[in-house]
Amino acid sequence: MAPSALRRGGTAVAETPADTVREQAVDAALAQLDLDTKTRLLAGRDMWSLPALPEIGLASLVMSDGPIGVRGVRWTADDPSIALPSPTALAASWDPALARRAGRLLAQEARRKGVHVLLAPTVNLHRSPLGGRHFEAYSEDPHLTGAIGTGYVLGVQDGGVGTTVKHFVANDAETDRFTVDNRVAPRPLRELYLAPFEAIVENAHPWGIMTAYNEVNGVTMTEHHHLVNEILRGEWGFDGLNVSDWMAARSTVGGIEGGLDLAMPGPHTVYGEALAAAVRAGEVAESAVDRAARNVLRLAARVGALDGAPPVVTEPPASLDGVDVAREVARRGLVLVRNERDALPLAASGTVALSGAAARDARVLGGGSAQVFPDHVVSPLDGLADALPPGALTYTVGADPSDELVPAEQGFTLRAICRDATGDVLGEGTLPNGQVQWIGDDLPAGVTHETLASVEVVGSFTPRESGEHSFGTRGLGAFTLGIAGETLFEGVQTMGPETDPFEAFFGAPVERAKVTLTAGETVEVSLLHPLDKEFAAPLAAVMFSFVHLGPRRDPDELIAEAVEAARAADTAVVVVATTERVESEGFDRTDLALPGRQDELVRAVAAANPNTVVVVNAGSPVEMPWRDEVAAILLSWFPGQEGGAALADVLTGAAEPGGRLPTTWPVALADAPVTEVTPTDGVLDYAEGLFVGYRAWDRAGAVPAYPFGHGLGYTTWSYDALEVTGDTARVRITNTGARPGREVVQIYLAPQDDPVERPARWLAGFASVEAGPGASVEAEIPLARRAFEIWDDEKSAWTFVAGTYEVRAAHSLGDTRLAATLEV
Repeated sequence: MAPSALRRGGTAVAETPADTVREQAVDAALAQLDLDTKTRLLAGRDMWSLPALPEIGLASLVMSDGPIGVRGVRWTADDPSIALPSPTALAASWDPALARRAGRLLAQEARRKGVHVLLAPTVNLHRSPLGGRHFEAYSEDPHLTGAIGTGYVLGVQDGGVGTTVKHFVANDAETDRFTVDNRVAPRPLRELYLAPFEAIVENAHPWGIMTAYNEVNGVTMTEHHHLVNEILRGEWGFDGLNVSDWMAARSTVGGIEGGLDLAMPGPHTVYGEALAAAVRAGEVAESAVDRAARNVLRLAARVGALDGAPPVVTEPPASLDGVDVAREVARRGLVLVRNERDALPLAASGTVALSGAAARDARVLGGGSAQVFPDHVVSPLDGLADALPPGALTYTVGADPSDELVPAEQGFTLRAICRDATGDVLGEGTLPNGQVQWIGDDLPAGVTHETLASVEVVGSFTPRESGEHSFGTRGLGAFTLGIAGETLFEGVQTMGPETDPFEAFFGAPVERAKVTLTAGETVEVSLLHPLDKEFAAPLAAVMFSFVHLGPRRDPDELIAEAVEAARAADTAVVVVATTERVESEGFDRTDLALPGRQDELVRAVAAANPNTVVVVNAGSPVEMPWRDEVAAILLSWFPGQEGGAALADVLTGAAEPGGRLPTTWPVALADAPVTEVTPTDGVLDYAEGLFVGYRAWDRAGAVPAYPFGHGLGYTTWSYDALEVTGDTARVRITNTGARPGREVVQIYLAPQDDPVERPARWLAGFASVEAGPGASVEAEIPLARRAFEIWDDEKSAWTFVAGTYEVRAAHSLGDTRLAATLEV
């Protein structure tokens, strides 16, 4: 029967008439299904979708990866996607309303691509700067993470598309991610790692949660009865779908009893026939299958995929311009951390010497499942060339962050020919670059996994530079490489010591041949890859790459060219970056150094031109040993497809840099408080407890390069008054500069004479305000009861800690402007 009330965030909320109708439709549909059909529904149909059941009016639910775009069911440039900036950039805006706007755009993209559920957002914490997917999560702080995640989920679901908040829980690193047992004490688990999920469940009522690969305290998350059934569903009142991360489900009985509804991808999972057999053997109660099937059907009802159930959203929000939103998020996420002598914005009539390989070939998104194919990318070179007057801009490479081969792209025209075992052509597909990544049914027309025996990448290459070009492969199995009609390599790549089953996708490229080519002269290229079951991916997929690296010029010569150009210009702008082999899903970082000779480039240019601006194109912290030698530093994160245009807006002063740091940037890795991401004997002990991020920096008394919340604008602010009541802080500020601006007012609580062990201070709230020159504005910031509570292990309950608190109104963690005492 339909419940009389829905429980949201542990609070009973009277259901609407539409809720009642949806629940009735779900119950009616469920009653028509036999055991085998129910269990088949819980196993999925293929890589991205669930089976349709026409007999009950159920359409096939379609899921797609996010979080910065909607790839759809086909991972191909033939179906391009808007590419927003990385989640670190979105969080750097400190603006849940902007996150909601981004979410609405993604819902619009999902509906365009026939997607019902977005596999996002990622709300794990920045426990360590070494985390490989650091760029894909929001912040080191649970309150900021929860607020941005809430905005994102609300926005996507405003558009009638479901979300799956992930990865539940403590999935904060990539090393041994499939097997690691993360040992987290109850208090930090509650106060830090569960907190963003709880806030999103309470404030956004997500329609889905994705459980992680890892174990928590000895139990794999897809079987974690305590965390899923007792906390997520019981205490918090979550009533949505619980889906496994892809291939995370390991046990039929453990999964269904642990609260896992859907094991993906299908159809061959621990559910389906295995689950039906377990019910018939008396190992699982059919009522457990019914609960899971009901959650799947409820999601279908909410997104409009179940007949007789009105969708939650019948009229989507007004259409958004994807290019405009991508540019806005990039602009608002740019963080100006240093600006000596008002180096920025650029002088209107000045000349600019731009350098750095990433200025020309921008890295706009992180590696792994977050990748999408935008239909265009605006690089920093493109953006500045468009914004500056003719003749004002010069460009030199200066330094390349990578000497590793990458998927063939610039100058290549490629397609993939698919053949069966007899050599007959089954079909062809276009390729945006040398990377073949066909997962599930994402195959060229006429091709199936059963009939496909080989794939040959063929096409032409017109080099833009003369010299020695390197060609190679990435992936597992046999390869035959041909350039200009000559076979240059024929051999087999076997599995290395890596244990990640996606090694073919995330693994390192291997150089196979070098060929001297002439700029502008086209040659034919090919890479034949016979498929072998011995090297097959752990799911229905074809994944390999034809990789290339252009001529390597003398690094000293490249730096010297950049120095000469910088010396002749009014301002030098250097773009430095990480690479896909530094920041990506599938592995953690080993250091925070910029790859290649980029540090040398910055120092040499800064020595030649004191007005040097450095743009850091990285999704997470990097060491900047030259930071005190340059005039300005601007963090662009992975800025999405419009990153170059947004960067030009900020550099020229057409817009203000709007970002504040969502995570602390250390001077060096050795200073970071948490650097252990590698398990010992399968266990990763979160021994630091509550002290991650700025909480740990405070405890150690250490000073980072740039603190949490830091960010400069193009105007100045005075903090005039702070008024605090029991549940609200009101801060009045004035724009004391000559330009309009935006300020993020941050409120921190610092307990005085604390009776329990707690951090020295923590973020309790924040608000963004805007004002013109000389104008004053008030920020009103709620202080939630939870900000004054701790998790009491002995009582297994939240406990309010009475006492004296200093309430600090701050520009950043390191820049408190006003303080008031509050007795609670």
